[in-house]
Amino acid sequence: MFSQIIHYFQTDSLQYWHYVWQQIYLSFLTLAIAMVIALPLGYLGSKSKTVATICTSFAQMLRIIPSLALLFLLIPFLGTGLLPALIALVVLAIPPLLINTILGFNEVSPLYKEVGTALGMDQRQLRKRIEVPLALPYILNGIKLALVEIIASATLATYIGAGGLGTLIFTGLGLYEMSYVIIGGVSVALLSLFAIISFDILIRRVRRHEQTSDSI
Repeated sequence: MFSQIIHYFQTDSLQYWHYVWQQIYLSFLTLAIAMVIALPLGYLGSKSKTVATICTSFAQMLRIIPSLALLFLLIPFLGTGLLPALIALVVLAIPPLLINTILGFNEVSPLYKEVGTALGMDQRQLRKRIEVPLALPYILNGIKLALVEIIASATLATYIGAGGLGTLIFTGLGLYEMSYVIIGGVSVALLSLFAIISFDILIRRVRRHEQTSDSI
């Protein structure tokens, strides 16, 4: 098994990195689209209980839709390739982004806003200097959760021709080549682990900066 893995990297390393690039490209493009949709909605939800209820219910509804089922449902309308994969993965990514954004802004203490208002800040300044910085750790945690789910689920995009590391996994299953399955599965796991560690470090730095600012 180990020799087969080494042989694959010796003969098909360019192909492997092409799959890795497809996985990363699809994942971050999905994340960017989901953030454009979910972050503004989450902010609006933190300002209105009605909007928050609608957004939370919407996010919970999206969570019960299997991404693989959605992929196949989109094929008659959009065909195969990148677009239906993007739509299915965006649907998967929106719930953690939406819920954590609402939670983050709701966790900002009214006391900070009152102090900012007393210092003469308008709504734009309050949002930029107080609300967003204090809500940022929660938002980043939502981004982390969404990205990990996207990276793991993007392997299913292989079913509709969107490429990625899932190609290795499903090719290996079809040919009974477990070395392909191991290479693809371990690579997806490492990408997810790297995303988790990177965002955890970033979140700790943001919180440390907030604590430093509060002490000053």
